[in-house]
Parts: sequence; C-alpha cells; structure tokens
Amino acid sequence: MNVLIKSATILDPKSEFHNSTQDILIENGTILKISKNIKNTNNYQEIKLDNLHVSQGWFDSSVCFGEPGFEERETIKNGLKVAAASGFTTIALNPNTNPILDTNSDITFVNAKAANNAVTVLPTGALTVGSKGIDLAELYDMFTAGAASFYDYKKPISNPNLMKIALQYAANFDGLVQSYPQENKIVGLGVMNENITSTKLGLKGIPALAEELQVTRDLFLLEYTGGKLHIPTISTAKSVELIRDAKKKKLDITCSVAIHNLAFTDEVLTSFDSNYKVLPPLRTQTDIDALIAGVKDGTIDMVTTDHTPIDIEDKKVEFDHASYGTIGLESAFGALQNIFTTKKTIDILTKGKQRFGIETTPINIGNKANLSLFNPDDKYTFDRNSILSKSKNSIFKNTPLKGSVYGIISNNKVSLNN
Repeated sequence: MNVLIKSATILDPKSEFHNSTQDILIENGTILKISKNIKNTNNYQEIKLDNLHVSQGWFDSSVCFGEPGFEERETIKNGLKVAAASGFTTIALNPNTNPILDTNSDITFVNAKAANNAVTVLPTGALTVGSKGIDLAELYDMFTAGAASFYDYKKPISNPNLMKIALQYAANFDGLVQSYPQENKIVGLGVMNENITSTKLGLKGIPALAEELQVTRDLFLLEYTGGKLHIPTISTAKSVELIRDAKKKKLDITCSVAIHNLAFTDEVLTSFDSNYKVLPPLRTQTDIDALIAGVKDGTIDMVTTDHTPIDIEDKKVEFDHASYGTIGLESAFGALQNIFTTKKTIDILTKGKQRFGIETTPINIGNKANLSLFNPDDKYTFDRNSILSKSKNSIFKNTPLKGSVYGIISNNKVSLNN
C-alpha cells in the first residue's frame, strides 16, 4: 500500500509533528516522509480531504457483533467495515456469540474471519465456560490463541471465590480479567435506573447500589490476590470514587465508561423508547458529572462505544421485554466531541491500548502507519442514514453531533468512506 496524504493536521502528542499541517508519504504501510510539501513523483494514491486531521489509530475496548450464531444482528465482515468507517483501527470483540467464545478454537475462528483487514480484532475470551459463571474457562489456551482479556459480557460473576481464582490464575501469564459490575440479587427485575423517573414511569429500578457493591467486592478481591483487573462500563458517581481510591492504593485496576452514559440521563426514558434501554442503565446528571470528571482526571482509563447490535424483533417490543444495548461505533467521535474538546476526544480514543497489549505507533518517520482520518468541525444530525451497521438500534438517533470520520490507514491497507 502506497499513499500520499496531503495537508493533514497531525494530532499526536508523541509525534514531533504534533499540531502541524504536513504531507505524509506512506510506502508499503510505513511512513517514509513527513514534510510541508511532498511531490507525488510516483503517482501514488493521493488523499486530499476537507479540513483533514490525522491521529494515531483509535481503539474500542468493548464491541459486539453477532457472528457466529447471531449473524442477523451483525457479521464480522460488515462489523469491521463499520469500525473502519467510524475511525477505529483496533477493537476488542466480546464473546457473547453462539457458541460463546470460550475455547482456543473459538478464538482461532474469530482471528481467521478477521484476518487481512484494515481493522485489527482482539478477541475477548469468556471468563467462564459458556459464560455461565460456574467453571473457569480455558483461559491460558485462549491466551495462546490471541485472546486479549477474559470477560463474561454483561454477566457478573456471583461467586466471589471463582473471581478470586480467576485473578490468581490469570496472573501467572499476565492475563487481564474483566468483571461486569452488577449484583444481580439487588437488580431483581429492574429495567432502568432506580430514581424519581422510574417511579413516575412505573418501571422497576436498578439501584446504583447494585453496581457499587460489586465494584467494592472486586476491589477487595483484587487487593487480596494482587491480580490484574478491568471493570468495564461503570455508571455511578460512587464507582468513580471507589476506583479512584483503589488507584491511590496502587492496585492494578483499570475501568471504562460507555459513551452513552456520559451523554444521556434517565429522564430520556419518558418516551419509553427501547433504544435508551442499556446496561448499565442511564443514570442521573450527578453521575454523569462524576463520570466526566473521572475521564478528565484519568480515574476512568478509557471510554467505549459498548457497541451492541440488537435485531428489531428484540428491540421494538414493550420496554420491559426489550433487549439491552445500543450500537455506538458510527456515532462515537461526534458524540464525544459534544462533551470534550477535540484534543481530549483523541486522547480518549487512543487510550487503553497498553492495557490490552496493543503497541502504540506515533506518527513519526519510520513507523508503521496506524492512522485515523477525520474532520473535527463537521456538524450534522445523526440519523438512520448515518448507520452502517446491520442493526439500527442507536441511542444517538436524531442527535446533533460534531465531527465526521473519513476512514483509517492501518495494517498496510487504506479504508476510506465513499
């Protein structure tokens, strides 16, 4: 792959060309030259786009597709096209398929399906067999096949001894364990945040306590075992405080938050629109303020789309019976820019790589090209036409967003939007 990028503003604090507008010459996937004006003497593919900005490739730590088993929701092939069009060069793919990804051969299957693509896929192996929370899965076997972490997606481990053993066992090969922060006995039949809004709507609530109890338990287990833990998609102010305190104790802990939990409060549920039914549920403005503060001060290590395609048969039903989840890849950049500056948004989208064992590649001469291309100033309303996923369950539908994506250059491939 040979390409010449013209007049691109480079946003990369680790690059000597940070905050400058340059031409970038790439040959065979490697950055050969960065300069103010490079002549296209070899007639390479030329990329010249309006208000073009480039950064290191973006990473999403929690993405679901469907294949194998739920191809009607999303396939790996189309899902990777969506990720590339949304600016992501690397994604961690959750194991909530059918069958659950809980063996070496399952991880090998995903790697084979995702091979030779501009987007790098890091499969996440299930923590327990069938994600049933009873027996530990073949963690080391999956690790050798390329599993980047271990997680029963959205399924909490109710047995604390099992979580203790998982942390101890994975520590032998520096494996990353994820634990979904929810105590199911507290949740009961809840479907949204327990608050005045749930009372007004007559919907059963999920108290913040359900998350905070599990976070507290897992942090005690982490302190006891000395393992390596990631808590995905926290949603409450108290959870931020608990993790901030754990980091002060020097525990090996990271966490993430879903973009939609930074953007919407539970008050949007007055419409009973099931696209707003997500897990963890949308909380209060107080929680959002604490979460945003946590992102800014580094307590929250990464922000995820928590991209979860759900077919219409499981979404367009009564709110109580609708499945949880929203797609989020396509809207990620524009939604984050509604909350943060462009500089902070890029920082957010490129953080978390080290935790998942991804090599960072600054935009410097001699490095492999791993780039996201975008226009940070474009303004538009996100609608159905903006959705590239097979499933259309977007929480951001009809929301004004700021910033559009042109595509990516990665793995010696160019993937640009038409």
